[in-house]
Amino acid sequence: MGRITETVKILLIVNVIFYLGSLFIIKPDPAMQLFALWFVENPSWQVWQPLTHMFMHDLSSPMHIAFNMYALWMFGSPIENALGQKRFIFFYFSAGLGAALIHTLVNYYHFNNASEAIMALGFNAQDITDILTSGSFSERIPRETAQSLYESFSVPAVGASGAIMGVLVAFGMLFPNASLGLLFIPVPIKAKYFIPILVGIDLFSGVTGFSIFGANIANWAHLGGALFGFIMMFYWKKQGLGKY
Repeated sequence: MGRITETVKILLIVNVIFYLGSLFIIKPDPAMQLFALWFVENPSWQVWQPLTHMFMHDLSSPMHIAFNMYALWMFGSPIENALGQKRFIFFYFSAGLGAALIHTLVNYYHFNNASEAIMALGFNAQDITDILTSGSFSERIPRETAQSLYESFSVPAVGASGAIMGVLVAFGMLFPNASLGLLFIPVPIKAKYFIPILVGIDLFSGVTGFSIFGANIANWAHLGGALFGFIMMFYWKKQGLGKY
């Protein structure tokens, strides 16, 4: 993919600093409380988290940051070369913030739906608070509903995946016939096929709740990054793409 570009290099370094700093300096729990993206009504939510969550990764799984940084290195530099540094910076952070926005909106939808379903069963606000603080719930409440309520409120989002999904979409739009030889696919596949398939998998998982690549994946954040990346690239290509 050629020489690593300056902004991509800085992003890689900052992600690694956040990861190591969270493990050895701030420590995992306080770091997650400060910098991960929490539900807006959770006491841990802070205004800077839509930005800082892009530099946080699952501290119990080094493969999370490893795969994200691999994708950023592989696809980020060609996009920065194509867009120019200033536009790439705007693009990357806009896709990441778009991912945070869509994730938050979907979380809010699930939280409100679960709250209304529980209240319809005759429970009150205090019962909902008890579920959120203890994780325990009455047998009269369907497990799936209680889990949706609790996880929406209590499970934070972390990772550069949303911003990187935007970068992937941009790559597919700018270099549709590039053949990608990826780690988990034994044969090369063109970007114009691979990237829509990847987005489709996220959409399937987000709608059905069945995750092909494992649990605890913020599929709607991925879709948010992809959506915002597509909108920006579509507009710029229509206006005539130029570096700046």
